[in-house]
Amino acid sequence: MALQSPFFNNTKRDDTYPRTGLNPNAAATAAAQQQPAPSAPAQTASTVKEGESKLTVGPNIKLKGVEITDCDTLVVEGSVEATMDSRVIQISERGAFKGSAEIDVAEIRGLFDGNLTVRQKLVIYSTGKVTGKVRYGKVVIEEGGQLSGEIEAGTGPRPAQPAARPPLQQVQ
Repeated sequence: MALQSPFFNNTKRDDTYPRTGLNPNAAATAAAQQQPAPSAPAQTASTVKEGESKLTVGPNIKLKGVEITDCDTLVVEGSVEATMDSRVIQISERGAFKGSAEIDVAEIRGLFDGNLTVRQKLVIYSTGKVTGKVRYGKVVIEEGGQLSGEIEAGTGPRPAQPAARPPLQQVQ
């Protein structure tokens, strides 16, 4: 004798309640338990303070030929070709930024190619690769991270070059 599934050939349909397999009161209780309490704000990986602006360029998105201004945090998960001045840039493992950026804090997990000035702290994670002209206040490079090009510590004005010394004469 073959058993028939209760899911097939069921001509009676009742859309009054969601198909959760629960009674209507239990479904409402379960939905209420899944939502966070109104007094507890949701915590995210990168917290943006109220009043700050954040631009996220999602995966498979290409943003090209722009100047990004008045952005506190730029999150790059896709591809960006731009010029920007911001507080924070976060490039994900699959993200890429090409262009020029002046940043307070840079967290690089993907690719950066161009002119990068980091006023405070540059962090290059193991999957990150930074190439081009790079100036930074402090740098942290995780094992496997790459940094190449014209690299300079310090972001302030360049100190005056000392006068060239005459070559030493050999005494015979």
